Amino acid sequence: MAILRSEEINDLTLEEMEERVLDLRNELLRERSMIASGGVPENPGRINEIRRTIARILTIKKQKEGVKK
Repeated sequence: MAILRSEEINDLTLEEMEERVLDLRNELLRERSMIASGGVPENPGRINEIRRTIARILTIKKQKEGVKK
């Protein structure tokens, strides 16, 4: 899955954000399990990119939820 920028995330609905977060968490789990089993990741910086993207999505999601209330 591609890394999303803030502008792209702002265009998503809350449901789409939830879906993206689930996809990214699954990808993060796969990357971490590969490392735990002794494998070498293709891109070592990918884990940090995924974590940052999840945090970015959750932050924007919280901001949108706050506006709706």
